[in-house]
Amino acid sequence: MSSERFEATYEIESPVGLERAAAVIAGEQSTGTFVRLASETDALRDRAAARVESIEKTGTSSTPSLPCRLTGDSYQRGIVRLSWPVANIGPSLPNLMATIAGNLFELAEVSAIRLIDLHVPKSFASALPGPAHGVDGTRALIGVPDGPMIGTIIKPSIGLTVEDTAALVDTLVSSGIDFIKDDELQSSGPESTLENRAKAVMEVVNSHADKTGRKVMYAFNITGEIDEMARRADLLESLGATCAMISLNWVGLSGIRFLRDRCALPIHGHRNGWGLMSRSPHIGISYPVQQMVWRLAGADHLHVNGLANKFTETDDVVREAALAVQAEIPGTSRAALPVFSSGQTVWQIGECGTFLGSQDFLYCAGGGIISHPDGPAAGVSALREAAEAAKHGVPIETWAKDRAALSKALQSFKRPDATALASDAQPS
Repeated sequence: MSSERFEATYEIESPVGLERAAAVIAGEQSTGTFVRLASETDALRDRAAARVESIEKTGTSSTPSLPCRLTGDSYQRGIVRLSWPVANIGPSLPNLMATIAGNLFELAEVSAIRLIDLHVPKSFASALPGPAHGVDGTRALIGVPDGPMIGTIIKPSIGLTVEDTAALVDTLVSSGIDFIKDDELQSSGPESTLENRAKAVMEVVNSHADKTGRKVMYAFNITGEIDEMARRADLLESLGATCAMISLNWVGLSGIRFLRDRCALPIHGHRNGWGLMSRSPHIGISYPVQQMVWRLAGADHLHVNGLANKFTETDDVVREAALAVQAEIPGTSRAALPVFSSGQTVWQIGECGTFLGSQDFLYCAGGGIISHPDGPAAGVSALREAAEAAKHGVPIETWAKDRAALSKALQSFKRPDATALASDAQPS
């Protein structure tokens, strides 16, 4: 590992030229500072300095994209690829991110910068845990050997009592659902503590499992301080639960890794807050980079938004995210499970399987299941029928003619129009 390097690629804009900006980033993020140090010998630089691997100019702008202390007659834009010795950090994800996504975002020499790609050596990835369960492990726990896994979210997001939540879970489990999750806003408030909620929900889930032989997966939100997550994970395992959900951005890489090492439950990774890192085309991190780091830390399920969603990301960005989650990382044995959510109904599920090239995904529909005119059971059936239509290459309207649940769903949920499905130039 000592002679190997990891590489990061950036889209940048600079008032001082791409070559100068790339050199400043490389120095700032390795051996250099704002002045040359006597101790920064040539031998030290050869051993530890970042290296500019390539620079590709893509255009110029007459104005800076972001506020910038330095100014220029024009602002060059381009793609810059840098590399660092793995020996600088060892197999450490927090220190990897400090290197490739640290102080460089605030350098005066850049008026825009996005981290768009990352490559790590196989030896680096293999030294990290990666997902414990991934797709195959999740299928085994849920008891769904093939086809998409159908899930939903407890709604209203917050405000339900423990008894209300357990009653809704009973209805959903009776409907044939595969997966249910807490909303990310539901934590452990006094009206619905995690301990009380988990006991009530698992009593329902376990009771149905005793009758049917199949246990619905419920992802309880255990986001909290490290010691809280430890206690909560222990509680879930003692109750026979099969999934723990965390808010990835707020527990951090060390929190994900701690949970991966601490418990045997699949980790359902919710990416709330992601727009802060990704929405601007001028600064941030692309999802293909961030999902790789979350996966290496041990996340089993990763949210990727949904097609024709209620947020700002276009379908092209969602497709890129889902494909990235299932792409191989050399040195790891499992891909993670992409989770589609956000305004999903029968109209989008077929396309998810088509562009992925497989049925290995979790499809979470809240209103798309619960608000079906014939109830949640019909909502689940309609989604399975929509997936079958796509599997057989039959238009969904044709497939629905002799299938009442799907037919009513098509009537109830508006088909996404061309605008909602458009592929705009959104940052990835």
